[in-house]
Amino acid sequence: MGVTDLVLGPLLRYASESEATIWVETDGPCEVEVLGRREPTFGVGGHHYALVRLEGLEPGGSYEYEVSLDGERRWPEPGGELPASAIQAFAPGRSLDVCFGSCRVAAPHEEPYTLTQDQSEDGYELDALHVLARQMIEGDRDEWPELLFLLGDQVYVDEASPWAREQIRRRRSTEPAPGEEVLDFEEYTLLYRESWGDPLLRWLLSTVSTSMLWDDHDMSDDWNISRSWHEEMEAKEWWHERAIAGIVSYWVYQHLGNLSPRELDEDELYARVRGNPDATAILREWAHGIGGTAAGMRWSFCRDLDGVRAVFMDSRAARVLEPDRRSIFDDEVWGWLVERCEGDFDHLLLATTVPFLLSPGFDRLEAWNERLCEGAWGGLVARASEKLRRAVDFDHWASFQLSFRRLRELLEEVGAGRRGRAPATIAVLSGDVHHAYLAEMGFRPEVGVESSVVQVVCSPYRNPLSKREQRVVRAAFKRPFAALARGLARLAGAPEPGLGWRTVEGPCFDNQVATLRLDGRRASVRLDKTIAGEEHERRLEKSFERRLA
Repeated sequence: MGVTDLVLGPLLRYASESEATIWVETDGPCEVEVLGRREPTFGVGGHHYALVRLEGLEPGGSYEYEVSLDGERRWPEPGGELPASAIQAFAPGRSLDVCFGSCRVAAPHEEPYTLTQDQSEDGYELDALHVLARQMIEGDRDEWPELLFLLGDQVYVDEASPWAREQIRRRRSTEPAPGEEVLDFEEYTLLYRESWGDPLLRWLLSTVSTSMLWDDHDMSDDWNISRSWHEEMEAKEWWHERAIAGIVSYWVYQHLGNLSPRELDEDELYARVRGNPDATAILREWAHGIGGTAAGMRWSFCRDLDGVRAVFMDSRAARVLEPDRRSIFDDEVWGWLVERCEGDFDHLLLATTVPFLLSPGFDRLEAWNERLCEGAWGGLVARASEKLRRAVDFDHWASFQLSFRRLRELLEEVGAGRRGRAPATIAVLSGDVHHAYLAEMGFRPEVGVESSVVQVVCSPYRNPLSKREQRVVRAAFKRPFAALARGLARLAGAPEPGLGWRTVEGPCFDNQVATLRLDGRRASVRLDKTIAGEEHERRLEKSFERRLA
């Protein structure tokens, strides 16, 4: 029998002042040990995983760690040149750097994949997280970020890497649908192996505590955009297997690590899976019961860090898609989210994959489209508008006006100190749109908002727009387009936003990563873009930096 080895990981997932969890995938059943804590693997579809819980850490302590499988050290790899993986327990009073962004296609770091979209259809330029990891290694350890938020599209089922596509072709015929797209759990594991197996990424994820949310490409392009989309997909023979595989793989690879040790203790599904040599049937039955919308579970979660509360709002799997009541969240999930925004914080971070505020032009256009889909201009126009919604991805907050109004009112209440002390900043963090910008919000004076309320959008880590697509986005930020869209929205009877906002930075179209620095009640944000060159010349360069509070 061969020696068990690591397939993926270790990933440093949940971390606090005294706790941490380490996630791994191994190539066989075994006992995983980190810093003297042991955890047996659980099996899913012939793969093996463990989430090792570390408790009793000293606040502010730094813990270099190794990973052993059945008593044999398997991380770090022999002869490796990367720094030791380390857990940094959070310390009260210390500043906090939070890196975030979304949309990362896995592809080799060589031509043609490092070219631009206009130079090659396979061009994705440089991976911002790859460059971030290199810069961390070469820089001052005191400047390393404490947290990394991956806000959707960690893997692309419809844009698999050349290696993953080759593996899929070896497994099955790609003539019938879904072709070279992912079909089952085994093929999802290929995507994660390619996405997280790069040595620099592997080291980064072993050292920086990472929280994750899924978006449509983690499951299927336009996932949960509308009822008509679901009706169409449910008629496809292959979709049911994809949906089950997508939900199970997200739970295993992403969601499980978002949870604190206390939440893990309260999770009935995890109790059935933990240490189970083959939990495949348990997870498949559970995923089948949820269905293709994945709405049968609350995927949103929350983290507290010394005066900072981060609420991760899953904006994909809890959607209500009835024609007469579209909502990003059902009432139960929304109630849970509202409760998480109550209390006294220096800073409140609301992380959601799709932007709350688009450019003013696109915002009004999406509000107009929703009214037409509801029948404001008749049934024939409604059917055409539903097709338009799907064709141009009208699935952000503006196209769910009930949810838009609810979040606006929640921002007003929190910012005015009606749900606890008003935070210094409320920052809505998101990605999805393949460009970055910073918007400042303004509310009616009578509301009494005291907090600085902003939205920071950062996308992509690695999936840039072509020049033509960039021109379209830039036009949407211009006044003529906004005036036209505003007129259409009014003609259709779309409600006014109820707040104002202005774009103070951007749009920026590079592969990029954003960083929030939180220090007491002070806050600032910086956006960095990738700069191409030879391996030793690749770096991150500041696009903008602005103080928030």
